[in-house]
Amino acid sequence: MSGLVWNRDGADWPNRDASAFVEAAGICWHVQRMGEGPPLLLIHGTGAATHSWRELLPLLAHNFSVIAPDLPGHGFTQSPPAHRLSLPGMAADIGALLRKLEVRPEIAVGHSAGAAISARMYLAGRMAPRLLIALNGAFMPFGGVANHLFSPLANLLVMNPLVPRVFAWQASHAGAVERLIANTGSTIDQEGVALYRKLVRNPAHVAAALRMMANWKLEPLLHDLPRLTTALVLVAATNDRSISPEVARQVREILPSAVIEQLPGLGHLAHEEQPQLIAQLILKYAHANAAGQAAQ
Repeated sequence: MSGLVWNRDGADWPNRDASAFVEAAGICWHVQRMGEGPPLLLIHGTGAATHSWRELLPLLAHNFSVIAPDLPGHGFTQSPPAHRLSLPGMAADIGALLRKLEVRPEIAVGHSAGAAISARMYLAGRMAPRLLIALNGAFMPFGGVANHLFSPLANLLVMNPLVPRVFAWQASHAGAVERLIANTGSTIDQEGVALYRKLVRNPAHVAAALRMMANWKLEPLLHDLPRLTTALVLVAATNDRSISPEVARQVREILPSAVIEQLPGLGHLAHEEQPQLIAQLILKYAHANAAGQAAQ
């Protein structure tokens, strides 16, 4: 299954001038870097890519040196062996990428599954930021019967090589991607829709997302979460249909030091709906955290 090809599929990629390709952890990564200042890492969620930060990244670049990779198997980053498309595997591989780039993030911002990856990286000593910001963070496993069915179902789907091709074929139908995005509770612009369509029409990208979901086990992270000693901000959009805002409250029960910031009326892709608002939030907490550390 061939992935996206940069010279063909990347011709209209957002912030293309900021893109580079880097070898680390045995794979070739697509990374975007922009700006000057304290290093800030952006980690997107399952099934997305760096396009998700297309408007937020340039805004953050006014104050930070921003690093945003495509996750393994996603977008233009090569896929690793299947077992590494897991929470600890991705945390280790992004850690290797940061070492190769000689970057030590002071702030890490993760969207959805990217928030869980950033927390696992901190807990595993892969990075030591002073501030973690979770945008609609996917910290909780499915409850009840769904928890027992979801991972085996994803495994069954990804074991069949036809499934990613069928999914990609279905995504080419009129309105299919629009419905997927609407189901997140977000409304994004047509450029964003077109970029998601490009991704989900690619069977290799779909296969990596399915494998990631099949390997995803959050219970060990939740067990270790009380050991997270850096500042954690949980940004929760009230209209998120993918990750309930209740998840942020559940995380704060485990980690009372966490701060919850609610976003009324926005959905799972809040950073694509209102990038200016999210940039202001990140800057606000970055300044508050820096001031708090200086006062200690």
